[in-house]
Amino acid sequence: MNLSGYENVIRYTLLVIRHPVMKKIVALVLLLGAMSCTKETTYLYQVNDINVSQSGNNKTTAKTTIEFISIAYADLFSTTISNGKLVELNTAYSSFGDKKLIEDRIIRQFLADTLLTLPTTVDMRNDIPLFVTKSYNKFFNRNPNDFEKNYLKNLIQNDTTITPAMLYYSFMTSNEYRYY
Repeated sequence: MNLSGYENVIRYTLLVIRHPVMKKIVALVLLLGAMSCTKETTYLYQVNDINVSQSGNNKTTAKTTIEFISIAYADLFSTTISNGKLVELNTAYSSFGDKKLIEDRIIRQFLADTLLTLPTTVDMRNDIPLFVTKSYNKFFNRNPNDFEKNYLKNLIQNDTTITPAMLYYSFMTSNEYRYY
């Protein structure tokens, strides 16, 4: 009887399987194979819709030049600007093409004025959350959200070079300050 190659492989495999050690190995492989074949668990994640919006994002009306100058002066000096100074600054603002540059110069001029009384750095650092909240109320007419509070608190705590004037400048030159 002439056996083909395939039949020889089958006969050899049956002989090997009959060996006691091989029986244990085959049983182990079959057991591991059976244990590894489990049905995959399907997870269903349900996510609630959340409306995300930026604080102060509902401000849509831009301040006019006169409003911007008047409000900036009142925010810093807690008094109204004189008519002569307002006309002078409005003329400079209107005669220059780059409005952001003029706004920057006006805010810098106000912050450099010797009559301006700013909170001291010590006062700012003694109660950072209160300083942040008061600044948001003063310049944006709203309370800061949790992210804004934590961000500024960490920024002030970690950078000892930050002064109240720097923070006031950043508030007053922000896009949100330009709107009401």
